[in-house]
Formats: sequence, structure tokens, C-alpha cells
Amino acid sequence: MTRTPFISSRLLIGIILLFGCQNSENTKQADEAATKVVKADSPEYYLFRPKVEKEYGYSHAVKIGNDLKISGAVSMDDNGNIVAAGNIEQQMKNCYSDLEKILKHYGYSFDDVYAENIYTTNMEDFIKVSGYRNSIFKKQFPTGTWLEVKGLALKGQLIEIDMEAHRDR
Repeated sequence: MTRTPFISSRLLIGIILLFGCQNSENTKQADEAATKVVKADSPEYYLFRPKVEKEYGYSHAVKIGNDLKISGAVSMDDNGNIVAAGNIEQQMKNCYSDLEKILKHYGYSFDDVYAENIYTTNMEDFIKVSGYRNSIFKKQFPTGTWLEVKGLALKGQLIEIDMEAHRDR
């Protein structure tokens, strides 16, 4: 009888070592998978108008994993000049045109947008033309906020729109 506990102890130690090695291998595989996830979720920055964005100090979009955040789009050309000064409807259309280009750069569409914030210097005028959004959001409207602000970055800008999107891959 004194031998049985000794054999059982040796057997038990062997089992512990065997599972310990397997767990160590599983831990190694889990660590490698976690490293891959971290790399896949690293921020990917996009400059839509590099000259203007570097001058002002921002990136127009950043994608992390399946999430995309787009900075406020305004009606401007590649040199940072306002386009359609005084015309909120055209400025809004120009904003959506730029936002669509950024979404497409990452393979997204307006259907993937879940949040939208609109900043305008004149809410009454914006509401009159806001119906245009029905041609943009055909599947569903995103959550969002509309704010009237005293001013935007450049004098003459009447509207700015930012967005967040998510897409399952």
C-alpha cells in the first residue's frame, strides 16, 4: 500500500506536466492571436486633403478595426478655399460628396454610417434644405445631433458634418 501513493504521485506529476505544457502552448497561441488582433486594430489614418489637413493639424479620417471616424467635412476645394459661399444647400451637398469619397476609400457606404453630427451657423436655413439627406440615407438614418454654432473654422462656412461608421467584415 505504501507504493500506490508513490505511483499515484508520479502519475499525478506527469499529468500536471503534460497539461502544463499544453496550456503553455495554448497560451502561446492565444498571445500570438492577441498580437494579430492588436495589429489589425491599429489606427489607420487618412488625409483627404493632405496640404490643408497638415496646415490645420488633423487627419480627416481614422479607421480602427471595423470602425471609421470621419472629421467634419466642409465645403472647400483642395487648397482650402470655401466653395459655394452663402449657399447652405450647395455647401451641404459638397460635404456629403466628400464624405462619400472618404467612406468609399475604406469600402464603406452611407448604409454603414451609424452616427452623424451636423453643425450649422443657421439652423433655420439648414432645416429648409435638410430633406436632401433622404437621398443620402436610403436604408436608415443614423443617430446624431444638429447644432447651431456661432461660427465654423473659416468665415463663410455655413455647415460642417462629421460621421462614424461600422462595417462587419
